[in-house]
Order: sequence, then structure tokens, then C-alpha cells
Amino acid sequence: MEILQANNLKKIYGSGENAVHALDGVNLSVEKGEFVAIVGTSGSGKSTLLHMLGGLDRPTEGKVIVDGKDISALNDEALTIFRRRKIGFVFQAYNLVPVLNVYENIVMPIELDGAKINKDFVGQIVHTLGLSERLDALPNQLSGGQQQRVAIARALASAPAIILADEPTGNLDSKTSQDVLNLLKVTGQKFAQTILMITHNEEIAQMADRIIRIEDGRVKNTSKTANQTNLI
Repeated sequence: MEILQANNLKKIYGSGENAVHALDGVNLSVEKGEFVAIVGTSGSGKSTLLHMLGGLDRPTEGKVIVDGKDISALNDEALTIFRRRKIGFVFQAYNLVPVLNVYENIVMPIELDGAKINKDFVGQIVHTLGLSERLDALPNQLSGGQQQRVAIARALASAPAIILADEPTGNLDSKTSQDVLNLLKVTGQKFAQTILMITHNEEIAQMADRIIRIEDGRVKNTSKTANQTNLI
């Protein structure tokens, strides 16, 4: 079952001779439960693509369909609500609120949406990510790996259709990177999340089920990995 589609996606900055085609007709689809790595060099368009897929920016042309909804057609308010409920983001910079403790950071998006917190579900996520003993800690009392785990927990807590991760291990050492990616994959499988991850690291990309390579704003090729799992 397809959970995400991009149809002839284009993003053009500027006009005329100064026009930059950051995305130039991208087509892709992602199945529910799939873990996909999007790989490309700096300037290839991979981050622009992630922003389009997550509704953080609007395409110049084309459509993005998430869980059956054409998000390209939504107005700003509707898009904000849809994004908060259906898409979880994990950024390289963590983006934790420094004055909130771990638990408050995890449930903040749910509270902003006025929704009821599923304490059992959040508890499972916290336990899986090894954060049970750190719920009262502030972000500055955590290691980089722990902060990234909190960011992952926050992305999972509202049970979104898709998790989008932009270089989620970029600020971590190699061992912590492997630990965080293993946890991201485990939680994705355990909680039936679909994950798209941007990375320039080939070793990290091999942990996904499938790799999509972006070059000059276009999909160059896609390939399955040895780690491919059964799709949900």
C-alpha cells in the first residue's frame, strides 16, 4: 500500500537565466512500513525533496500525496494541521526546547494539537529508546545521542503516517550514529512507521530497505538493500 507519492515534482528558485532547478521532475512512491534512504551529494536536491514531501515548502509544479491526501492543494492552515498530525520530523539539530524536560519535549506536538496523549503508547516509545530514567532531565543535561533519541521519540509520539529524518546522525560519532539508526529502524518496525531518511553516508544508507539516489534534482536510480524487510 502506497503511503507517499511525488508526481512530477519541480522546485525552481529564481527566474530566467538565474533560475535554479532544485528539483526537476521527481517521481517516487513509498510503501507503508518501508524504510527509505535518499542519498545525494551536497546540492543534489535531496533536502529540497524532503522539505517538499513533508510540506515544509511548496513545489513549483507537481503533487505530493501523503496517506491519500494531496498536500500540495492544502492552504497554509490546513497544511500545518495535516503536517502536525501525519508527519514526524527528525532533524540533525534536534530542535528540542531547552526549558522543557524530556517528557515535555516528547509530548509537546500532541499538546499543541489539542489531542489527548496516549500515555501507554508514549511509554512504549520511551522504553524502547531507553529514556525512561531521563524523563525529568533538561536537554542540556543529555548527551548528543540522548538528545537525538528524544527527537525520535517526539516524532513517533503522535503516531504519524511518515517519519522524515534529515541527516539524523550528522552531529553524532560513528558508534552513537549506529545506535541511533538501529533504534530508529527498530521503532519504525515496532510502531508501524514509514521512514524516509536523508543521508550522504553510504554505510548508514545501507541500513534502509531501499535507496533512492538523487542527482541534479532528479532521481538517478533506486535499489533495494540486503536489509530489506517485509513491508507492512
